[in-house]
Amino acid sequence: MWYDGENLKMGDVVKKQVRKREMFPLSLKDWTVFAAAMLAGSVLCRFLQTISTSDVHVPMIFVLIVLIISLSTDGYFYGILAAVFSVFAVNWAFTYPYMKLDFSIYGYPLTFLTMLAVGLVTSALATGLKEQQKLRIEAEREKTRANLLRAVSHDLRTSLTAISGSVTSVLEGKNMSEEEKTELLMNAKEDAEWLYRVVENLLSITRINGASQINTTDELLEEVIGEAVSNFKKRSDRVSLEVTIPEEPIFVPMDAMLIEQVLRNILENAVVHGKGLTTIWVSAENEGDTVKITIEDDGCGIDPRILGHLFDGSLEFEGPFGGDGNRFMGIGLAVCKTIIDAHSGKISAHNREDHGAVFDIVLPKAERYAEFESGDYYDHT
Repeated sequence: MWYDGENLKMGDVVKKQVRKREMFPLSLKDWTVFAAAMLAGSVLCRFLQTISTSDVHVPMIFVLIVLIISLSTDGYFYGILAAVFSVFAVNWAFTYPYMKLDFSIYGYPLTFLTMLAVGLVTSALATGLKEQQKLRIEAEREKTRANLLRAVSHDLRTSLTAISGSVTSVLEGKNMSEEEKTELLMNAKEDAEWLYRVVENLLSITRINGASQINTTDELLEEVIGEAVSNFKKRSDRVSLEVTIPEEPIFVPMDAMLIEQVLRNILENAVVHGKGLTTIWVSAENEGDTVKITIEDDGCGIDPRILGHLFDGSLEFEGPFGGDGNRFMGIGLAVCKTIIDAHSGKISAHNREDHGAVFDIVLPKAERYAEFESGDYYDHT
């Protein structure tokens, strides 16, 4: 595609407009915050005027209002506007002569200039802190994304090579026994199933809009756990699975498909890495405004060396929970953390006191179903 001078100029104009919108975004929410904060500050100052003859507190209150507005709104616009508005509001409504602008009073010009400067600096600092926070969060997302891509590229290449090698050996191995061919085909089948799970994880991440926002509906936790357990049993029927769910209904705002993916990832990881594993326990319990889902097993547990990196997709070495070094390098657990974070929840892991691993998932409950105390919730729509 060819670009002429006019197109380049238009591109520069668009970039400037985007930067301008980022610095001075306008929204109904921010205007509401601005108006409410200014009104609250004015009412408080007016109330204090009725119980005190001093007005030294007024500038400090409005500087605090500027700080609150700067922290609660996007961009620099509202903080700067609050600083300028505060100077005129203090002079007009809370400085004698009242209800009149007069900057000629001895000492007041310097006071108002100082207040304006403090307000502007406060606004700039507060907005800068928010921007730094956004950059830090974005940097963490980029780090996780890079780890996932690195793990996926390595694992896909390794598994595809293994599948191709196994199939080629079967096709070209004229002197191979049926047992040898069966073993190679079974290996290729396992690698293909693993590739399927990797693609499933990647598709789950694509369901998350902007890596932080998802569309949720209030789902019955018992049904979501039941679906995940049922799908897991179809793939692995050699492990004993015990499920404990509270009798009262628990509704959680979630994307059910994503939460099922999290549960299946943890269950499948337990089977793959939990040497000596015979039983997996899945339970859920109410904890005030949240619900905690616990998945634990009686396997070999998690190598303490990798506990701190279990959810960042950077597992690369062999160990009791590290696999064979070229598959299951933490990508599934990194996906789990991404999904749980998007649900405003928390996920953590630790070892049992004797042996085995424990994964805890904490999710916020849906408030509007709190009145349901029995199983008749099925009749409600």
